[in-house]
Parts: sequence; structure tokens; C-alpha cells
Amino acid sequence: MTAQPLSAQHCQPRKGKEHALDEAAVAALLPLVPGWKLSAQGDALVKDFRFENFHHTLGFINAVGFMANHEDHHPDIEAGYGHCKLRWSTHDVGGLSLNDFICAARVDALLER
Repeated sequence: MTAQPLSAQHCQPRKGKEHALDEAAVAALLPLVPGWKLSAQGDALVKDFRFENFHHTLGFINAVGFMANHEDHHPDIEAGYGHCKLRWSTHDVGGLSLNDFICAARVDALLER
């Protein structure tokens, strides 16, 4: 990991168990993405975003989709009126990788603009 903020980093290809983060690495990275939680299984980052209406929710989903395509790392998305739940995990490593934390930080940065 570099000293560069997570939101300024870009995803790298991460295939294989050697890229999976251990519990210590996850514990060190989690405070860098406030509001994100570990899934019950501990294999994904999850956050539910709230919006005033479906129009804003859909705009958020489109922005996340654009960023995810650029990073070539895609979340699971669950949406409804006024909310969107994102779930980041790296299927190729069977859990969490640095890419998940980078994308979570980049999503949060979308809302700061």
C-alpha cells in the first residue's frame, strides 16, 4: 500500500489467494472508509446510501457504474426508492482485496464533489 489516499489509487489485477487481505490488513484499512461495514461473513464491504428520491438514487448508481467500469472492478448493487446498497468483494481472491477498499473510497469521493 502507498501513502497515497485510497480514493486516489487505482485498481490492479488481483487474482489468486495471495491478494486476499488478512484480518489485520482489513482492520487497518476499515477506518479509512468510514461508514463501510464488513458483511456478516467478513468477505465484503457493505454500505447503504440514502437519497431523497429514486432519481438521485439512479444518478448515484450511474456514477458508481462509470467509476467501476473505469477501475474494472464491479460491486453488487441493490437499489430501491431512496437507497442504494453497495457490496464490494473480489471474487478472484475469495474475499477482500485492496481493490475493494480503493473502490469504496472512490465511491465516497463521488459524493464529496
